[in-house]
Amino acid sequence: MQHLRRGRLALAAASLALLTACSSATSATPEASPAASGAPGAGATTIGVIAVGPKDDFGYNQAVYQGVEALRESFPDVKVLDAYNIPEDDTAATTMESMVAQGATVLFATSYGHLDAAKKVAAAHPDVVVVHQGGLLDPAPANMGTYFGSVYEPVYVAGISAGAATKSGKLGYVYAIPIPQTLANINAFTLGAQSVRPDVEVIAVPTTSWCDPATQADRVASLLSKGVDVVTQHQDCTKTIIEATEAAGAYTVGYHADASSLAPKGWLTGSEWSWGPLYTRIAQTAIDGTFTGSEFNGNYRANMASGENPFVASVIGPSVSEETKALMAAATEKLTGGGSPFTGPVVAQDGTVKVPEGETPSIETIEQMDYFVKGVTGTVS
Repeated sequence: MQHLRRGRLALAAASLALLTACSSATSATPEASPAASGAPGAGATTIGVIAVGPKDDFGYNQAVYQGVEALRESFPDVKVLDAYNIPEDDTAATTMESMVAQGATVLFATSYGHLDAAKKVAAAHPDVVVVHQGGLLDPAPANMGTYFGSVYEPVYVAGISAGAATKSGKLGYVYAIPIPQTLANINAFTLGAQSVRPDVEVIAVPTTSWCDPATQADRVASLLSKGVDVVTQHQDCTKTIIEATEAAGAYTVGYHADASSLAPKGWLTGSEWSWGPLYTRIAQTAIDGTFTGSEFNGNYRANMASGENPFVASVIGPSVSEETKALMAAATEKLTGGGSPFTGPVVAQDGTVKVPEGETPSIETIEQMDYFVKGVTGTVS
């Protein structure tokens, strides 16, 4: 995800998408051919995937690339087109249109800001299945759906490691833009840390960009100057923040992908995407001609209790104590058993009770979160 870019940059990105789209292939069964079914995506021989950043960002887009590779492995007889560094503007639509022109009948648009482009392409091509990563549709067209995981659950568990590790009681959170998913992650991380250390402070600072290394480095330096000794993030590209934190001798908590190799001393844990199984299931449903009316023809969400959450815990670092590991394991067991980080009482910064004691908000409610919980320093703007 990045700021919108116009003019020649957009045209250049579109050309790059066409030049660099990679291809391989996936197995459509003989029964599921276009001739046998008029359903959207049926008998697909080409799948297209667009991502907003580079495939080696140690973050969001690298996880997408790993999901693409899983598609290629699962469907060796279907061509897979993938394009990276696609901005959240008209370039996204033109890139997907180019994939349709090359025969794609299943499209994955993977950035939050790609939703409008995905809707546009789906409306223009009712025979093409278009799925979007993280958005919401109301209602969903017959050939469209969204999908995501309950990202805030593993983030809550990671927060426990941070709350146990901090000596200053100050944690830093570098985030891009205050969309509901970001706010839910910051709040879950805070609640996880507070479960170990109730007086912990989480200082949340925005970058206003999904990937701006210079700004990221500046935010880390600012946080460290305030006494923060654990830094985490909600950014697409994670490398700069993790390396800067490691160089300063502070602890780090990862996000989107396993970046433990970048912080051999300070890595506590993290949470990361494992898209392969879900991408494969969605593609198979389309290929089989059964997408319309399926669980993916709407707003599909998986949490830890379902056993199918595509967002999972990262490796735990060597500095995490056995006692802390036990607390993390207990929290994980609670979440897989149907618990939630947001079971009330949940109190906002201003003291307003957002979730009454004993109540548990739905995933749909959590995905519309618009506030910081008490204990977070920062403003939602």
